Amino acid sequence: MSTATPAPADRLLYRPEEAAEVLRIGRSMVYEEIRLGRLRTVRIGRRRLVPPDYIKEYIGLLKHESGA
Repeated sequence: MSTATPAPADRLLYRPEEAAEVLRIGRSMVYEEIRLGRLRTVRIGRRRLVPPDYIKEYIGLLKHESGA
């Protein structure tokens, strides 16, 4: 049985670790991108969560930076 993380459209909010899986990057890279303000998050109490729209926005930023 597969325990793969659902695609961005399947969830409402991702933990940073789950966002890292979706983006296929490391957990520390996700936290660095959050710290730099490149990957936005929402806060619920002390938790940081990443909505799918912000994941798509981040991918758009990467595409723009690569000249695509």
